[in-house]
Amino acid sequence: MTGQKNIFAVSGVKNSGKTTLICKLLEIFKGKGLKAAVLKHDGHDFEPDVPGTDTYRQLQAGAYGTVVFSAGKYMLVKQQPQISEKELMEFFPEADLILLEGFKYSTYPKIEIVRKGNSAESVCDPRYLAAIATNLDENERKTLPVSGTGKTAEELKIPVLELDSAEDIAEFVLKYLRHDPL
Repeated sequence: MTGQKNIFAVSGVKNSGKTTLICKLLEIFKGKGLKAAVLKHDGHDFEPDVPGTDTYRQLQAGAYGTVVFSAGKYMLVKQQPQISEKELMEFFPEADLILLEGFKYSTYPKIEIVRKGNSAESVCDPRYLAAIATNLDENERKTLPVSGTGKTAEELKIPVLELDSAEDIAEFVLKYLRHDPL
């Protein structure tokens, strides 16, 4: 995979477990010797630094950007309207894999999390839905609706994976990105 731009989204409604799954996947990918980066969109804007730090104070004083760095890492904060995920991906030229958190309405391939008690159907466009990860029981999985289609995931032949099996999900993602037959 080295040198390729392999991009895969982990999507789902709010509080479905996207961050938890991504963290598990990151540990697995790291264990396989892969460099993975994550891009997360925040539709509510966010505070990029901790109050009281030098860089926070500099931003509050009017800097449009700051960088803090050490011998092994850096953190960049830059105010720039309309930045796209494609532009941000350029910060990770050495990445084997870029995971996107969210992006449920994007055209990137994705796994959507459908968590019992949190969501009742898939909301992603089935054209870009590589699989669904869920903790629904077997009967609920068979009738899991895919929004806007009037059909179930089973009828659309969308693979349904066990949400609690991060190893299986990681293998699915890697096979999908290598275009291996599933």
